[in-house]
Amino acid sequence: MNTANFLRLILLAAIWGGSFLFMRISAPVLGPAVLIEYRVAFAAVFLAIVGYFLNRRLDLRAHWKHYLMLGFFNSALPFLLFAYAASTLSASVLSVLNATAPMFGALIGAVWGRQGIKMRTTLGLAMGTAGVALLVGFDDVSKLPGAGIAIAAGLAAAFCYSVASTYARSAKAVEPFANAHGSMWAATLLVIPALPFFPSPGEPTAGVMAAALALGILCSGIAYLLYFKLVADVGPTSALTVTFLNPIFGILWGALFLHEVIGWHTIAGSAIVIGGTMLVTGFKPRFGRTAAAAAR
Repeated sequence: MNTANFLRLILLAAIWGGSFLFMRISAPVLGPAVLIEYRVAFAAVFLAIVGYFLNRRLDLRAHWKHYLMLGFFNSALPFLLFAYAASTLSASVLSVLNATAPMFGALIGAVWGRQGIKMRTTLGLAMGTAGVALLVGFDDVSKLPGAGIAIAAGLAAAFCYSVASTYARSAKAVEPFANAHGSMWAATLLVIPALPFFPSPGEPTAGVMAAALALGILCSGIAYLLYFKLVADVGPTSALTVTFLNPIFGILWGALFLHEVIGWHTIAGSAIVIGGTMLVTGFKPRFGRTAAAAAR
């Protein structure tokens, strides 16, 4: 990984870590369904404009079912669940719950492939569970009404990402940009039925709408472009590192802009979750190789 890709990785982690900040600002006012409809629609339009200038086509006739499946599990449902959780939980807690996605992915992969679960995977899952329990057990947000349901929603969202990743690996190959673009249009359609059930509880301000716009264009549209560029340049394994960096920025942005308290349980819980994720995924950082590549 050269210097340019390393900087892209840090930027992507900062952007995706910021998504929980923007949801925390806008979800209590807009409600989960309205916010996510804005998010996926803004992202779809942005990617359509980019696709027009890059001459990238969706080929809807051949891949519409694929886009619907990916749009549901990778965008519509997890985005809604996280937006629902954001009405109660802090950005810090949301970002750590999101980091459990690779653990669910490894578990789903083992069941899907009918393979035995390794001892390392079992230990990693236990660490991840303990990390989440430590984080939410000592955090003040766990005492709020509805916190238990919100935590379950955040974990379910991470599970959805894992389902989407497992499905994407088994589905027929579709060009990565088309996956991002097509799934956002599919998610835009899929979220519409939820709108009558989750009306906006408040009147949006300019700041709230700016947060929704940032979620769509920055945290979905631009972030996807950065991510797929990383996958193309350094491969999916190295790009996975962003999962371990997201909570760092989620906690940082929450503390800086929302004045969330960073307690010992926040640091300890995050470290245990990240360590468990590394065990489950078998991720081994190659600092020496990275430094050598950057020096060239």
